[in-house]
Amino acid sequence: MRVAALALAFAVVPSLGLAQIGNPGFMAPDTRFEKPGVPDANQRNANDVLFAQLLTEGSLAEIALGELAADRAEASAVGEFARRMIDDHSAANEKLSGIAEQTKIPLPEELNEEHVAMRDRLQELDGREFDIAYMRGQVVDHQKAVLLLIWEIDDGQSKELKQYAAATLPTVMEHLRLAREIVTDLTHDRVAEAAPATAPEAAPRPADR
Repeated sequence: MRVAALALAFAVVPSLGLAQIGNPGFMAPDTRFEKPGVPDANQRNANDVLFAQLLTEGSLAEIALGELAADRAEASAVGEFARRMIDDHSAANEKLSGIAEQTKIPLPEELNEEHVAMRDRLQELDGREFDIAYMRGQVVDHQKAVLLLIWEIDDGQSKELKQYAAATLPTVMEHLRLAREIVTDLTHDRVAEAAPATAPEAAPRPADR
């Protein structure tokens, strides 16, 4: 599933300039058109609304969990990643909020139950265990975000939101790549630490004469 999602994402990115704005199969019945197949600005369908709300929930979580990890991370790579999540997702949310306001889409302002529970679990962990749990959660959340962005590109109606999704996708894919690399490094280090020390080789016995 992960490989298929990333392959699809790479296939989508180069063709965005050729994609038609608006998917006729998902357009709202009262859609007004600038020209055939192109809705007027600031119009949205049900997919646009769900996309904007789910992506905002995800970004709110990235910021909140990033603030927690920036303070508690043991590994420097985890702390640096967390600070980047705060910066990147704060900027992304600010831009998305402006588009949503023009398109009259209400956005959440607090963490959802899933991410409240995730934050509570992380607060109980320390050191390497915290780092691994946080970064594994980042892999899962960014996989979801990649699929959500591709879904909006394919099935959204709002020109502004579709363009936002197309512009945001490469950054989220980079976040996912970094998260997976950090998880691999952390897991490798923990396995290496747990491995028993290699016993010294016995000295060869002198040959009998």
